Amino acid sequence: MDRHLPRTPHVRRLITVSGLFAFVLTWLADITVVRSDSMTFGTVWLPVVASGPLIALAVAETRWSPSLGTCVAAAVSLSLALTAWSVIAQSTMAWWGALETLGLLCMALRTSAQPGRPAAAVAETVLISVTVLLLPLRAGSWQAFTGGGYVLTVALAVFITLGYTIRALEARRERTAREVRYGERLALARDLHDLIAHHMTGIIVQANAALSIQAAAPEKIEPILRNIAEAGAETLESTRRLVRVLREESNTPLRPGDLLTDLGDLVSAHCAAASPGSGPAEADTARLEATAAARVARLRPEVETSAHRVVQEALTNVRRHAPDAHTTVRLDADTERLRVTVTNTPPHRRALTPAGGRGGFGLLGLQERIEALDGTLRAGPLPDGGWEVSAALPLVQS
Repeated sequence: MDRHLPRTPHVRRLITVSGLFAFVLTWLADITVVRSDSMTFGTVWLPVVASGPLIALAVAETRWSPSLGTCVAAAVSLSLALTAWSVIAQSTMAWWGALETLGLLCMALRTSAQPGRPAAAVAETVLISVTVLLLPLRAGSWQAFTGGGYVLTVALAVFITLGYTIRALEARRERTAREVRYGERLALARDLHDLIAHHMTGIIVQANAALSIQAAAPEKIEPILRNIAEAGAETLESTRRLVRVLREESNTPLRPGDLLTDLGDLVSAHCAAASPGSGPAEADTARLEATAAARVARLRPEVETSAHRVVQEALTNVRRHAPDAHTTVRLDADTERLRVTVTNTPPHRRALTPAGGRGGFGLLGLQERIEALDGTLRAGPLPDGGWEVSAALPLVQS
């Protein structure tokens, strides 16, 4: 199913653990190289026990970490100070510190990947690059400076390119998310437009009827006026949701229908779309359940349309990611909310590439639609390995 709602921290944890492991291995390599060159504690040990670990700590991103600009300033100042002291005191180092170098490279990746503040990002990246390229000066020889500078230039190019690639991918993801939200708002606007037109037509018809019977049957005016008032209140409720949403005229408007009938058609189509050659057990791959409270609940037309979209998107994702799973569509209601839940069992086989390619923004658009109706949407894995999409939509208050 669409795994973007809710987001899980597994990838972040994996990256953090991998980064810590790489830093520890690099630090052990630093110690090994320095011990083989000199057993005494001197200037050559400073990048290993001081600047390297401190810069590596500055790279880490935690809730207690200072701002990225502060970390960059501290790391660059420490590294440049050690390099300047080594040159001025003519205290050459056979090894300038792999952990410190890796920390500065990772910091260059962070600065180039950070969203927004392009001028600050470029300035910080340039400052870190200069600091890294000056590291070979600690060796005290021109050959080490030119050879090390070449290697470090290549490494900087790789890390900075990776950082800007991450930044571009994140920018594209945010742009796509905005487009999905905007498209969902347009779809909701089209639905509400048609509903408002329907209500206004009814109001006009009833008002004309009241005018025509005003003289002949004045006692029938009051019920008509009461119906007009109710229709007007419902129209205003729908109009409130139309504010700040544009309607695209070229698209075909959607009209709500009977919810249970529409959902029954969706479930039947889902069963009919089972893989060819499936056994009799797979002929009923989905079922619809509706409680008595859900059957008699009063629903606004836009709520009906949104509930239909939730089930449609969920069943589509089941077909793409778990085509052989059994799915249950359940409608329930209380005094305030209609709850639509789509649950599927774990698939017997999981395809490496979902049918139709990988999406990623279907549930995001649904969340935009549901929240516009003052509802909630939740999607996530179940303990048994299945998946559940659940939406709660407001009912018409009696």
